Formats: sequence, C-alpha cells, structure tokens
Amino acid sequence: MIIGDLLEEGLVLPALAARTKNAVLAELVAAAGDKVPGLDAATALKVLKDREKLGTTGIGDGVAIPHGKMDCIERIVLVVGRSEQGVEFDSLDHRPCNIFFLVLAPEQVVGQHLRVLAGISRLLKDDAFRRSFMAAEGADGLLRLLRGC
Repeated sequence: MIIGDLLEEGLVLPALAARTKNAVLAELVAAAGDKVPGLDAATALKVLKDREKLGTTGIGDGVAIPHGKMDCIERIVLVVGRSEQGVEFDSLDHRPCNIFFLVLAPEQVVGQHLRVLAGISRLLKDDAFRRSFMAAEGADGLLRLLRGC
C-alpha cells in the first residue's frame, strides 16, 4: 500500500501546536475525529495512550508513529503532523520528535495495519526524506511529498 493513498486533506498538519506527548496525540486525534465518520476521538486517544504504556512509539531520529486498533472505524486512518520545535516523546534515542505519523486501523485488518506501519518506518529511516519532510512548505508541500511515496 502506498502511504500517499491513505492521505486526505485536513489530515496533514504542518505546524503542530502541541508541546507535550499527550497534547500531540490529542491534536492528531482531533484532526481525525473531524474527518472520519464514526471515529470517537476520546476512545481513540485512550487507545493511543494505552499503546504508549506498552512502549513508546517514538522510534528515534525525530520520528514517532503512534498507532492503535479500533473496532469503530472501517478503514485505516493516517494523520501526519510536523513540529518545528520538537516534542519530548519518550523516544528510544531520548531526543525530541518532529515527525508524527498516527495510524488507526480497524481491528479486522491486522495484516494491512502492519504493512502500513512497516512502510512508514522504512520511509522515515531515510535521512534525506526526513530532511525533505521538515523542509516542505505547508500542508500542500507535505501532501505533494507524501503522495509521491
């Protein structure tokens, strides 16, 4: 699955206002709640926080991929966010995160969910891509970059 196929306008946030891990999760979920029918933002936030208790989704190199499964949605939801200043996210390398890919998946699509997570992870391991992501101008620039992936 191509990451760009999952993206929608309004779900790419080029300038997150959040300054804490929980606030980042809430800001990303709020965007999804506004665009995805049937998504209960409070439940989604709880799912993500519960997942974070199992281990951080801050994978290092300024990247976090918070994710979870929910039975109230019918398709995989992807929300992308960028924080210029960086947010402490309990990352594996103990550095702030600037790049966030939130993935919410229906309970019944585990294989697809794992493929999406793996694809995002592979993409974000590329230092040149991360630099391009941080340099992209606004939501339109990020959408163009990500739709090319």
